[in-house]
Amino acid sequence: MTNPKEITLTPPAPRRLACSRCGTEFGCDLSGNCWCAEETAKLPMPVKGEDCLCRECLRKAAAVS
Repeated sequence: MTNPKEITLTPPAPRRLACSRCGTEFGCDLSGNCWCAEETAKLPMPVKGEDCLCRECLRKAAAVS
């Protein structure tokens, strides 16, 4: 028997984003499995007026920092 008060949470669907710098579209998985978690570069995000960056722009920004 299932408890009627039991709530089943489903993970959020991946977001489709456009890179704030170059406009490349990419996916962001809010459940913690996003590609950016694999990157060694960690920048403070978002930068004023920006959202997430694509992999290439993130790497370029990290090289400049």
